[in-house]
Amino acid sequence: MVGTLSRSRVKALMEGGHVLRDGHVLREPADPVRAGLCYEIRMPPAIPATPRAQAIPFAILYEDSDLIVLDKPAGLVVHPAPGNEDGTLVNALLAHCGDSLTGIGGERRPGIVHRLDKDTSGVMVVAKTEQAHTALSDAFAARDIDRTYLALAWGILSPASGTFEGAIGRDRRDRKRMAVVTHGGKHAMTHYRTLHSFHGGISSVECRLATGRTHQIRVHFSTSGHPLVGDPVYLRRIPAAARALPEDARRAALDFPRQALHAARLGFTHPRTGESLLFETAPPDDFKTLLAKIA
Repeated sequence: MVGTLSRSRVKALMEGGHVLRDGHVLREPADPVRAGLCYEIRMPPAIPATPRAQAIPFAILYEDSDLIVLDKPAGLVVHPAPGNEDGTLVNALLAHCGDSLTGIGGERRPGIVHRLDKDTSGVMVVAKTEQAHTALSDAFAARDIDRTYLALAWGILSPASGTFEGAIGRDRRDRKRMAVVTHGGKHAMTHYRTLHSFHGGISSVECRLATGRTHQIRVHFSTSGHPLVGDPVYLRRIPAAARALPEDARRAALDFPRQALHAARLGFTHPRTGESLLFETAPPDDFKTLLAKIA
């Protein structure tokens, strides 16, 4: 502790260039404190707690006074968090929706009822009213949602279709990862069906979620020995299946910079009208380019 500042807060201030030692910026938290030197912490201005509206483009599939359905691009974080305070989908929605957001929990904000990982692309629905937020949240909790993903996984799945099931919780050895756990965690179930295999080294797979846990598809596939192509968290080494691919295809797959996962289909009941809605999107260009190179 430094006064009322925690060690993690001081570390963040140092990394942000706000700590000086004898007038020079000190960025390395591991540097020992030296007697006789002058240390100074310059507190930066506080960032407003409420996310600010930012004009960030995204594809709109459907919109009315209750909700908006969009095609989230890979690389876009859904909600502001430490390290991603702005430039998120919430910032973009605040700019796009404006006064059509009637208020959720007393705040004029979009109602995020489900999330996609930063580098996962595809269909999302967001509530614009408190009533829509409650109804959609209940539908997701009751698993009354049609969600289908397209993934590229290393190896050939056997059987070609089936179900992965196992509780998911934090990995005790790495808090940034999730894992299938034997104690605690939350029940998770993923149905899968192989669509195509490429040279015996990569499979194109359709995944249908029975539950919606953090990193669910990525964890279930990596635990089964078939991590997703390009996954920066759950693919730790070059998979043996890569040897089955022609050189150009192998290079393209190993160099893919994100998890090859796309939320291709989302179906739900409109929370006000009761109409059945279904939306489908094709994977983005980088995903299609990878498919062409490994075919």
